[in-house]
Amino acid sequence: MAGQTKRILTLLLIVFVIYTIIATPEKASDLVAQWFQAMSSAAKWCGDQISRLTG
Repeated sequence: MAGQTKRILTLLLIVFVIYTIIATPEKASDLVAQWFQAMSSAAKWCGDQISRLTG
């Protein structure tokens, strides 16, 4: 049961992403840019914390 639910949710997520890209490509590109910025900030923060620990 859990495997089937996971497959359905994954399929719905994929369909939603494709719909968003087709319906509003500008907004989709902005979301991707914001996501990459957030990942970059998180990676920089982790690096800063490790540098601070190793001193």
